[in-house]
Parts: sequence; structure tokens; C-alpha cells
Amino acid sequence: MNIFSTVREGIEAAIQGLIAAGTLPEGIDVSRIAVEPPRDPSHGDVSTNAAMVLAKPAGLKPRDLAQEICTALKDNDKIASSEIAGPGFINLRLDRAIWNNVVKAVLDSGTGFGESTVGAGIPVNVEYVSANPTGPLHIGHARGAVFGDALARLLGKAGYAVAKEYYINDAGVQIDKLAQSAHLRYREALGEDIGDIPEGLYPGDYLVSVGKALATEFGDSLRDQPEEVWLTKVRLFTVDRMMDLVRDDLKSLGIEQEVFSSERALVESGAVDDVLAEFEDNGLLYNGVLEPPKGKKPEDWEPRPQTLFKATDFGDDIDRPLKKSDGTWTYFATDIAYHRDKIRRGFARQIDVWGADHGGYVKRMQAAVRAASGGKAELTVKLCQMVKIMDKGEPVKMSKRAGTFVTVRDLVEAVGKDVVRFYMLTRKNDAPLDFDLTAVKEQSRDNPVFYVQYAHARCRSVFRMAAETMPDLDVSATALAGADVALLTGEAELAAIKLLAEYPRQIEAAADAEEPHRIAYYLNELAAGFHAMWTKGKDDAALRVIREDDPALTAARLALVEAMRTVIASGLAVFGVEPVEELH
Repeated sequence: MNIFSTVREGIEAAIQGLIAAGTLPEGIDVSRIAVEPPRDPSHGDVSTNAAMVLAKPAGLKPRDLAQEICTALKDNDKIASSEIAGPGFINLRLDRAIWNNVVKAVLDSGTGFGESTVGAGIPVNVEYVSANPTGPLHIGHARGAVFGDALARLLGKAGYAVAKEYYINDAGVQIDKLAQSAHLRYREALGEDIGDIPEGLYPGDYLVSVGKALATEFGDSLRDQPEEVWLTKVRLFTVDRMMDLVRDDLKSLGIEQEVFSSERALVESGAVDDVLAEFEDNGLLYNGVLEPPKGKKPEDWEPRPQTLFKATDFGDDIDRPLKKSDGTWTYFATDIAYHRDKIRRGFARQIDVWGADHGGYVKRMQAAVRAASGGKAELTVKLCQMVKIMDKGEPVKMSKRAGTFVTVRDLVEAVGKDVVRFYMLTRKNDAPLDFDLTAVKEQSRDNPVFYVQYAHARCRSVFRMAAETMPDLDVSATALAGADVALLTGEAELAAIKLLAEYPRQIEAAADAEEPHRIAYYLNELAAGFHAMWTKGKDDAALRVIREDDPALTAARLALVEAMRTVIASGLAVFGVEPVEELH
């Protein structure tokens, strides 16, 4: 039940009537019409800019067209009144029955309330984390992981067919370094004193267990062999173990991705050669010389012929190399093959979640997706800024086993999965985030994690109080769904109902903008609405939820409380957060 979509449908029907009457021209574009709550609630329930955006193409003054629209809306039984404001905005007040139906709609739908069909089942691939499998996931990966998972959940709730994917970067120099590091630990497991870990290899203690596993698997058969003999075996074994570690780290955050794509498998399948051949057949490659980097010219720079992709034809700033002068591929060539593989799997809409340090890679990848799809696919890249771990305002270093960085597991063990997930989503993904280990556990209004969870727990406590004070009152789901919500006439109650009605619109808007943090803001506002209603009841006995002298009013207020709890739980589910029943 999306009230704003319903009102929009009524406005568009009124516009069609004006077209039929000749007031508006045929084919007028209604896509820019907005229907939303007015900034000032005293102006009404719903505001629209319809007259403002249609006046010019219609050749009318905005206020004159607004009057025509208001007149056409008089027969709409959902709209109680309308008025024109400013240069031509239309403010509408809805029939009270519309608001009463919101509570019932929430109770009937449960946490499914807010689900939308706006996505129309369109396939969307959301690829996130995709870290090199060279160690545990660190705090930077945590933000991208949480953001990507919440975005996928949000898009799913908005009606898209979402695939959650992890791209395993298991080819290249860094994976060879990982294998060399694991082989060193393997020798250590066999009793050899390996001394200090050489510069350039991975020093983390997490490879100790891999070394022991290698010793168990291969005995001493690989110890004295040359690298060319053991490298492939150790590399495959170690990547598998590292991916087990990555999956466990993700699981600690409540994340399970459905698809894991391997760079190595892609290369071995010939996909990179295939995409280069396709680009060449389509005239998208040429042999040329790159210009030196803008603003600087390193001493060791020299012009060299390379195989270049005509990226500028597809929106990039410069053309990009796909093959080096020695004939080997660039990383970009492999990434093109991977994204083309996603296109071939049916994903014309792709979303990649990257760290902010990859910002310079965005345009070329978007150009490549357009080229590989013949303009039929689009790539959106969401950049996540780094997270600073603080404690009482001071930077902290937590990791004891990973070397120089804070791991996902460290953070989850310190504050809990749900706190990590919720707090990571309280800021837009491309805004810096300070994660204070003390602040995120404080029980205060300033802590959004606590504030929202406290509202949910309080809702539950109201029902426990009702069971104690009014044990004969039927508060089953069926009884609450049949409660007379027309009795809810208080200012705070109506404000709470209007907040509930906002939820489906917020889901659609957040999905359209690909911004899960909007749901955090909404949940905070809804929690504030509940706390305000609760406080009024403390100050005025007539406004209390539980009224022993009025069972019908109590049932209506409990229905509203349950509706608010349900929507909070629904929003938390988008974040992958478990709502708490009690706070201690």
C-alpha cells in the first residue's frame, strides 16, 4: 500500500481528463510529476508539483493549471480537500479513512509491508567485496560488504531480481606472492626455522594454519621441489583456504553471496582472448602510444606502442591499454571479460561496490560495459569511503593476527554483527565514517543503533504490560487487525500513522537512488515518532497506550504500536539486522 502512488494515479487520471477536454495537449510528459509529503505538515498531507512542471508545455500559467487540476480532483473520494500554494504547488488533504487503512495494511502484510513491484523483476547484479583472497577481510571491506548486501536486499524489496556476487581475484602476481608466503609457512610447519618473513610476502599469522594444512595434505613432498613444480598446487590450495576464511568472515556479518566467479577460471576459459577478438572485429582496438600522465612525466616514462581500446568513444577521458608492449594483458582486459560474462548471463544492469581508492577506474569500466554490450548494458559503481576505528575519539589498532589492519572479525567480536551492520549504513557510502567502539554501544538518543532498537524493544514491552494489566484483552493478530483505528485521533497518533505510510515510498526512493542509508534516516524518524507518542502518554494519562477504562481505545493504540514495531522490523531486515526484544 503506497498512498503516494495511489494519489499520483488519481492526479494522472485527472490530467488524462484534462487532455480529453482539450485543456492539456496529447502526449504531455508526466514523468517529472512529484507526489510527496509537504515540508510543512500544516500545509496538508500530500503535495504535488504537477501544475508547475506541466504549465509550460501546456501554454498555461501554473496557478491556472493548478486550479484546473484541483477542480478535476473533486470527484476523487480519497481526497478531502485541495488548495493552491505559492506559484502553483497543490497541497492535498486526504480522507481520514485512508490513514486508518494504513495500520490495517501493515498488520495484514507484516514485515512484507513496503514491498514494491517497481523493479518489475528486472535482473540486477550487485557485486561487492571482491577482495583479493590474500587474507582476512579488513574494516574497509566491511563497509563495502555491508553496503552491498543492504543495497541488494533493498533492491529485492523494491521488486528487482537481484544476484549477489563475489569476484575472486585469484590470478596474477599477488596470488603468486600469497602462494610463496603459504609455502614458507608450510616449511615452518615441517619444522624449518624460516626466520623473518621476507619483504613483499604476507606476514599475517592467518597463514600458519594454511601451512599446517599443506603439510597434512602433501607431507614433505613439496618442500625441496623448485617453485615451478609446487607453485600451482600451493596456489590453488591456498586460495581455496583463503576463500573459506573470507566466507567465514562474511558469515560473521550475516552475508552469504550466491555467486562466486573466479578470475582464474575466466582466463583459462579463453574469455579474455575472446573479448579482445570481439573488440578488434568491431573496430574498437588500435595500436597506439599513450600520452604521459597529466601534470607529471616520470623520469622512466617512455612512449611505447600498445593495444588500445577506444574508450573515449564510450565516455572515458582517454583510450585505455588492453595489452602491454610485451604482449601480456592488462588487468583492465580481464575485468572487461568478467563484466561481459555478466552481460551474457542476462545482467544489463550491473552495480559494482568498490573502495574509494578505485575511483579513477570507474569511467573506463563503464565505457567497457557499454562497448561490450553494444550500449544495452550499464554499470553503476558505488564507491565506499574508508572507515576510521576510534574509541572515545582516539584511533585504535585492534588486530593481533592480520598484521597491520583491523579485521572484520575483530570488529564483530568487539561490538556485534548487528551494530556493525546498522552503524555502517548511517552515512552515505561515499561519505567518511568514524566508527567509535564506545559510542556505538552507548544507550543514548545520539546513538542511532540503540535508538531504533530501543523503540522496537519498547513496543514489545507495551504488550507485556498489556498482558499484565488487562489479561482479558484479546491482542492476537486477528483482534488487532479488527481494532477500531478511527479512535486514534491524537496528534502524535496521526503523525505516527503518516510516518508508517511513508515507508513504501521510502523503499522505492532509496532503491531508485541506490542509497540504503535513507532507510536508516527513516527508521530513526519512525523511532522518534514512537518515543514521542510514548512520552506524551507518560505526561498525560489520557494519552497512554494502555487504558484499563477503555478496552476499545487500548486495542486501537496497541494496533498502532504493533504496526510501528512491524515497520521497524521490516526496515531492520533490509539492513540484515535482527530486532531486539528487550534491552538490558
